[in-house]
Amino acid sequence: MNFKPYALTIEDVLQYLNSDPNAGLSDEEAAKRLLRYPYNEIPKNRPKSKGRILFDQFADPIIYILIGATVLAFFLKDWQEGIAILVVILITVLIGFFMELQAVKSLESLRKIGQTNAQVIRSGKNAKIRASELVPGDILLLEVGDIITADARLIQTENLMVKESVLTGESIAVEKSTEVLMATSILTEQKNMVFKGTLVSGGNGKAIATATGVQTELGKIQQMGLNIKEERTPLEKKMAELTRWLIGLTIVLTVLIIITGYLRGNDFILMVEIAVALAVATIPEGLPIVATIALARGMLRLSKKQVIIKNLEAVETLGATNIIFTDKTGTLTEDHLKVHTILTAEKSRSNVYGESNATLEIFDEDPVFHGIILAGILCNDVAPSNTTQHGDAIDMALHEFARFKHYEPTEIQKTYPEKMQLPFNTNRKMMATVHQVNDGFITYAKGAFESIITHCGSLSEEDVVLVHGHKEQWVKRVNELASKGLRTLAFAYKKSKKPPNVEDFLTGLTFMGVVGFMDPAREDVKPIIKVYNKAGIKVVMLTGDHPGTAQKIAEEVGILMPNTPGKKVLRGENLGNLDIVDRKMAKQILDTTVFARVVPEQKLKLVAFYQKHHNIVGMIGDGINDVPAIQKADIGIAMGIRGTEAAREAADMILKNDKFTAIELAIRQGRIIYQNIRQFVVYLLSSNLAEIISVGFAALLNLPSPLLPLQILFLNLVTDIFPALALGLGKGEEGIMGMPPRKSDEPIMTRIHWYDTVTYGLSISAAVLGITGYSYFILKLSPSTINNLAFYTLILAQLLNVFNIPKRTASFFRNEVTTNGWVWAALVLCTVLTLGAASVKPIAEALSLVHLSLHEYGLILLFAFGSLLVAQFVKRASGFFVLRPNGII
Repeated sequence: MNFKPYALTIEDVLQYLNSDPNAGLSDEEAAKRLLRYPYNEIPKNRPKSKGRILFDQFADPIIYILIGATVLAFFLKDWQEGIAILVVILITVLIGFFMELQAVKSLESLRKIGQTNAQVIRSGKNAKIRASELVPGDILLLEVGDIITADARLIQTENLMVKESVLTGESIAVEKSTEVLMATSILTEQKNMVFKGTLVSGGNGKAIATATGVQTELGKIQQMGLNIKEERTPLEKKMAELTRWLIGLTIVLTVLIIITGYLRGNDFILMVEIAVALAVATIPEGLPIVATIALARGMLRLSKKQVIIKNLEAVETLGATNIIFTDKTGTLTEDHLKVHTILTAEKSRSNVYGESNATLEIFDEDPVFHGIILAGILCNDVAPSNTTQHGDAIDMALHEFARFKHYEPTEIQKTYPEKMQLPFNTNRKMMATVHQVNDGFITYAKGAFESIITHCGSLSEEDVVLVHGHKEQWVKRVNELASKGLRTLAFAYKKSKKPPNVEDFLTGLTFMGVVGFMDPAREDVKPIIKVYNKAGIKVVMLTGDHPGTAQKIAEEVGILMPNTPGKKVLRGENLGNLDIVDRKMAKQILDTTVFARVVPEQKLKLVAFYQKHHNIVGMIGDGINDVPAIQKADIGIAMGIRGTEAAREAADMILKNDKFTAIELAIRQGRIIYQNIRQFVVYLLSSNLAEIISVGFAALLNLPSPLLPLQILFLNLVTDIFPALALGLGKGEEGIMGMPPRKSDEPIMTRIHWYDTVTYGLSISAAVLGITGYSYFILKLSPSTINNLAFYTLILAQLLNVFNIPKRTASFFRNEVTTNGWVWAALVLCTVLTLGAASVKPIAEALSLVHLSLHEYGLILLFAFGSLLVAQFVKRASGFFVLRPNGII
């Protein structure tokens, strides 16, 4: 049997679950059911263990190659080289390990204990039990402020209001009842049900638990998120692609050198040693270290801005994002109701918190406006001293607006003491209170427009008799507010010399007007949306809320322009099957910026749909209903304060202070990091290419070897890493957020970057081979001296290579490299380390370094600076002919 408790009578549900509404389950029966049903808990991803975090750091193809090189070095008994490569591996792994461990610890500190107990009736007595021990059939007692701990069918309500935004996206609390519903009722229509994870915001009630644990709606959604296969980040994919290319190049060069040298009659063992040296030169050992440090630094910068990044690559993913999906409630809005519009017979004011002073002063002089504010203060069940978010959201919004207009609710309630009250109930849909005034009594009433209007005989404007025509006009005005997603409340009053009797409590009221309420847009959102638009990032709203509300908020924050032609909002029911979409519908979906009345599964499919169409997608959310989409997105973002634990678990990035502005900072940081990665990859590969060409051509031409294996490793670990690291720590271009996002399929190394890499590599190689040939054929120097001349020339040429990195259009003397203090520090450090290596005898012997004359040092300077001049000439000359992507590099 498909159990649908919302479509059954209370008696049928009680009978089906074999429970008593007054006595509840017996302790013995509850214990039996606890054996039959799983605990009322939802399985979730356990935080990574330290061992798993450490193991994951080795899942990098370059690390695999370095481990292979280490093993080969030890096998050939080249202990110094093997140990040096091992140090590189350990540095890379440990940096990644400690940064990710810090993120895990930060996430753990955010875990909220939440409500661990539930109020139930057991064996005829009220009892407090652990929420995990709830079973189907338990009778729950619900009060204001309770987080509901199971899905349950209501059996008794008293003005019960439940806030379900974390589950459905609805910003307004839902009024609950016990009436039987149709079997086809969707989740948002199930007014006789309460759901696990939602909040009681008003009234009280009693319900029978119908589902616990993974069988609840919350459990089903969270399981949907857990079943999603985790995708690799764009950076991981591109680094893997680059690494595969480098591995292929390494294998080809190694085999080619061995075969060619052997066929030319060279010693086979010698050619193997040269091939190993080339293999070491091909792989940029510094790349994982520099990339890890650059990402870690971005992670630390963001942590200072109250942003938790769970893994290093997520920082860069943000920089590539071109679509940001965002939930509405609590993300774009304040997540609490405020007065938005006030309608009287003569006047209409919207966005009352944002009106100019002059407009408000005119409105303030209106006696009807004054009367509505007094009614909102006096006909109100929330105590003025209540500063918590527990209580009727409408009543709290009325008090908040009164204070904004410089009324003091506490003093007003003392001045006009309450003498009688007709409480709100779901049948009457209104409430009324009687207050004593100087010359008698005044009755204030508020409630649903259709309920209030039936008790009114006149309008407040000069006691105009309320005729049918007036009512039609008001119905039209109220419906217009409702179509925009506002929740409306009507107000009326009457004066009398004596307190009214119960029979005529509501007769002869004078209608004052209508107040519209809305969960307002957050003030910090609109400026950031403008930044996203300028950066070429499209922001799309996904919400389960009313289409009118969604459109209104989207227009207020700038996601949707008020005069946008065509259909502005696409409803979830009109999406159809997103797995089978024709071209026309696909275009409509991709052009839409607001999706309303969408359920969690549709949010998930929309993220996948945009990804399928070559977009890098970010998803911002805070509720349980956002979890699957957050999990599926390339970068999932959750709120730290408002966000549910489920959303934080699924996210890659958490905003600890819920500041929407932090996302812009993260995107900026991601773009800077990617640009820096691209720069130091060009630097490292061009330097390594120079080593490959120098060693390979010297071997083929039977020249003395310009580089020995350990010298190559010294270059890769010293003169390569520190300048590359300095490039990775650059601040980026000032206008980086004015550039469009790069294409999702654009590799780290585009055609222009490979062109630059080859240009710089050939320029350095020409200098190294030039000094090698000059010293061999002209100067007739010894092989050890020739080797040292080539070695030092390569070191200096590689250090100067850092000045080749800026864009072609940038000034050679003032650009992002020359103004980067880290670059100058790196150059000084590398120079000191090189001189130190030559001065310390054990290191000099290991590197086969010998004493050189001043004339020989002069030759080194000449050839090294010559390589820089050649590179600059070719680079700037080619600027007229080579197409540059996005003006970067």
